Amino acid sequence: MGKLDGKVAVVTGAASGIGAGISIAFAKEGATVVLVDLVDEAGFSSTVSGIVALGTDRYYTYTCDVANEEQVNGMADWVRANVGEADVVVNNAGIFIESSVVDMTSAIWDKVIGVNLRGTFLVTRAFLASMIERRGGRVINIASQLAQIGGTEASAYAASKGGVISFTKSLAREVATLGINVNAIAPGPIKTPLLDGETPEWRERKLAELPIGRFGEVSEVVPTAILLASDDGSYYVGAVLGPNGGDVMN
Repeated sequence: MGKLDGKVAVVTGAASGIGAGISIAFAKEGATVVLVDLVDEAGFSSTVSGIVALGTDRYYTYTCDVANEEQVNGMADWVRANVGEADVVVNNAGIFIESSVVDMTSAIWDKVIGVNLRGTFLVTRAFLASMIERRGGRVINIASQLAQIGGTEASAYAASKGGVISFTKSLAREVATLGINVNAIAPGPIKTPLLDGETPEWRERKLAELPIGRFGEVSEVVPTAILLASDDGSYYVGAVLGPNGGDVMN
């Protein structure tokens, strides 16, 4: 028996990195996982291979831009029609564009906010009414430790993830008595394609700031997601859990 047996989980940004790790772990715990990302079918291959290696075919893939309201609503309708009602939603899709404020264009700001914050709102809203009707569900938003401490040439990203944390806490207060737990995970720098996309100078500077002296692994974030998605996390409401290597110490 897995901790998520019989559950339907929707994970955005599922084609790689933290989203892929969470998707595979959820499948291992018995969930049917809907992999959502802005890639074609081949782009899901790594995550799909990880799930299939478990001996299960309980997965679906869906290409969607989480910043696009029409696409998100279409995705949610498709999930309900073809998979079932979502029990767990993980808002993991995100982008990081390195830029100082003085050099940042409005287009960069809008793109980062659009994916990271607007996308979290749109995907959550698309599944929330059903969760309220059924009096149950879990929403897990992937934030960042940079939302808590800021970051050089990372203001758009930090602001978007700060918004994710505030959204998490506010929504948790709205729906906690309706059987819906809303929480966030704020990882530190994790070895993912997102981190690989930053300049060597940025990575070197960030590494020097970490008390643990190394970047994290996806496998060190995944257990937190399982906790919040399962019955083990039933008393977490509006929490921000931080596998961050000591970058933030609460």
